Amino acid sequence: MTPKEIVMGGYQSFAGGDMEGLGKIYHKDALIRVNGNHALSGEYRGFDDFLANFLAQIPIRFPNFNLDILNVTAEDDRVHVRVHYTADNLDAESMHCFVVKEGLETEFDIFDDSQKMAAALNG
Repeated sequence: MTPKEIVMGGYQSFAGGDMEGLGKIYHKDALIRVNGNHALSGEYRGFDDFLANFLAQIPIRFPNFNLDILNVTAEDDRVHVRVHYTADNLDAESMHCFVVKEGLETEFDIFDDSQKMAAALNG
């Protein structure tokens, strides 16, 4: 599978609520970084940390969360995905940047509109 196919499969797993399937595409030492200065910002080490401390918070902190993919760019081991988020308390775009090595996601950087995210988390 190409890096783009791996990343897009991850979005399918996320959309279907298949966290076990999503976790299988992450390297055990993957580094996930979330920009900004809000409750969910920071670094997560490995999928279990990301799942417990970030992904599990989404339905709680962003009721009726939805993610739409706007476009995807892939080159070599890098995949960039521009997304649009909506929730009861949120309407924002984000850039997701992945590094895929040997069939696994090793890095995932989330560049959100951190002011909108902070407002939604504090509202």
